[in-house]
Amino acid sequence: MTVEILSVVMMPFIGTVIGSAGVFFLKGSMGQKMQRSLTGFAAGVMVAASVWSLIIPAMDQSIHMGKLAFIPALIGVWLGFLFLLILDSYIPHLHLNSDCPEGKPCSSLGKSAMMVMAVALHNLPEGMAVGVVAASWLSGNETISVASAIALSLGIALQNMPEGAIISMPLKSNGMKKGKAFGYGVLSGAIEPIGAIVTILLSSLVVPILPYLLAFAAGAMLYVVVEELIPEMSQGSHSNIGTVFFAVGFTLMMVLDVALG
Repeated sequence: MTVEILSVVMMPFIGTVIGSAGVFFLKGSMGQKMQRSLTGFAAGVMVAASVWSLIIPAMDQSIHMGKLAFIPALIGVWLGFLFLLILDSYIPHLHLNSDCPEGKPCSSLGKSAMMVMAVALHNLPEGMAVGVVAASWLSGNETISVASAIALSLGIALQNMPEGAIISMPLKSNGMKKGKAFGYGVLSGAIEPIGAIVTILLSSLVVPILPYLLAFAAGAMLYVVVEELIPEMSQGSHSNIGTVFFAVGFTLMMVLDVALG
């Protein structure tokens, strides 16, 4: 069981490391179409994971409430959304293809560090999602199996591969040494296993509110999709490439969750 949990927790981070390593093998900079494609794919995976891996299990775990089984999911989604809204308002960060920092205005962080912070904010709810699903399985909840936890972790790992490249490749293109750009990419994903482990530890103490925690992670992920990923995949001249890859990511995560779960 320990090996399985470790695999579930670390898989998304490994995906980020693999993607960040692209600076050693890929030449040139990442084009706008490629960035849109990868961002759309990540958004699709996160939306599907929010629905199939988090919100639906949250309602299934509340089935004893009858017609009110939606309440934990409703409350959890809103709390997760508001939590990320607050973090986004205070933590200094810089989105891709933007020169205007967000969050706390007075900060000594450089542009590269704030780009890493933006991705770290994105990755935090993913780590929480993996942690709470793993905690639900550890608690013996029948609505979530180890296969479900692995499916979620694998789906996030797949979308973290392009994410790692999205953070490290532009840094290399701007003149940063490959090793340092790779390090920044890896650092951006370090929040995921930390968030997962902390969530598992906390969830084990509050098993009765696991449905709320599942929905909380979903709300946080949906905030990232709407506030960050969708605007990024729509920047510049009109193109449907981001929308197409959103569908690719959504259906892939849906298939993984149903087939493996």
